[in-house]
Amino acid sequence: MSIRNEFAQYQTRRHFLQGCQLGLGSMYLGSLRAASSDHSLARKQPHYPSKAKSVIYLHMAGGPSQLELFDPKPELQKHSGADCPQHLLEGKRFAFIKGVPQMLGTPYEFQRVGQSGTWVSELLPHFSNVADETAIIRSMTTEEFNHAPAQLLLQTGSARLGGASMGAWATYGLGTENQDLPGFVVLVSGNKTPSAGKSLWGSGFLPSVYQGVQCRTQGDPVLFLSNPEGMSRSLRRSTLDALGDLNRMQQESSGDPDTLSRIEQYELAYRMQTSVPDVMDISKEPDSVHSLYGTEPGKLSFANNCLLARRLVESGVRFVQLYDWGWDHHGNARRTDIRYDLPDRARDIDRPTAALIADLKQRGLLDQTLIIWGGEFGRTPMRENRQGDKTEYYGRDHHPFAFTMWMAGGGTKGGVNLGSTDDIGYYVDEDPVTPRDLQATMLHLLGLDPYEFHYPHQGLKERLIGPTDEGRIVQQVLA
Repeated sequence: MSIRNEFAQYQTRRHFLQGCQLGLGSMYLGSLRAASSDHSLARKQPHYPSKAKSVIYLHMAGGPSQLELFDPKPELQKHSGADCPQHLLEGKRFAFIKGVPQMLGTPYEFQRVGQSGTWVSELLPHFSNVADETAIIRSMTTEEFNHAPAQLLLQTGSARLGGASMGAWATYGLGTENQDLPGFVVLVSGNKTPSAGKSLWGSGFLPSVYQGVQCRTQGDPVLFLSNPEGMSRSLRRSTLDALGDLNRMQQESSGDPDTLSRIEQYELAYRMQTSVPDVMDISKEPDSVHSLYGTEPGKLSFANNCLLARRLVESGVRFVQLYDWGWDHHGNARRTDIRYDLPDRARDIDRPTAALIADLKQRGLLDQTLIIWGGEFGRTPMRENRQGDKTEYYGRDHHPFAFTMWMAGGGTKGGVNLGSTDDIGYYVDEDPVTPRDLQATMLHLLGLDPYEFHYPHQGLKERLIGPTDEGRIVQQVLA
């Protein structure tokens, strides 16, 4: 008797009904898009013609200060050092501010740059040269004031764990252009992962084949991808074939779509053994490119990750997510002081960010690659007085009511300055943009209808933009 027949002989009635093609569970599972396909990462058609084919998302983990980088406030300068008015504190919850803090003007100068006359800080001289390629949104606002919930809301559409990340949604909707590479790649700099951890690039309720694959610029590009000592590539192939047969038998009996995802992940990992080392090797780039980005092969840096992002989208990867940690400038120590540490953080990202835009443009890729830059929230116009104490250092607390992000390429309009904040940068006073608006706009540019695009899960039609239609496509930034 074959193993398959022996296995079937011992099935219970529950197992039989579960695997039966007429069973309700199997009918439901069969309706799932991912479960019905043998190639979940295969390229899929968008709902309508797309402007962007891929996304590079540059997330500054911690919340960069818009008041030091993009949103000058002369009125705040006038009142710097004065006690914060009580009406700005009443009923508000802050992460660390206690008592009555002082208003804090910026120590940096701003100037108008480019034909658009965009206000940009002296901390970003390289960005100033490409500002006309960007659509700057100075009116972002969010519901969360702590790092992890704010990051989750922005990246997954839910402030709680369990949601599917932006990159997972994009890859689920469109697949990938290169079957030998992941559809969603994550690169981290700053020697630390974001506060919300790897859930930010997880697949949530989507099949796990859509989760982000974290790559590295030192050592093996992907951990545990290489064959262990004593295993040849041919032996690996034979092992995967045997595992595939066993997993397919299991899937036929259980109808579990995650089993199909497991098979696909094994096969993708096998293909990645040859494809990933090649695309991750930036030493092959000419000296002129290294000079443009400020890259150093073999080093852990945001610059290296920006160059890798270009190489990945050039090779057909759908979504590349960069996280740069170190933007939480509370001013409770020298390393979080906006005078001492912020210039270093800005210097680390300024040159490679501008280079990424310029490089994609000269290669004819900017029009089809959407770049998004920003953090999970902004910083307060007040100086943080942690526990009510004043220190020798200068910094700002978390601020959900107003912050700045920007977009470039991929169907956006360069030279746009959208929205504004009040005289001190506390509240948005024109054209507010929420995380759901940003998500809806990104999906729209990828050719995915943000209101119809969903995944059935536990009787619900899960969407990136959430259960309501409050998320809107930000028409003002579209080309």
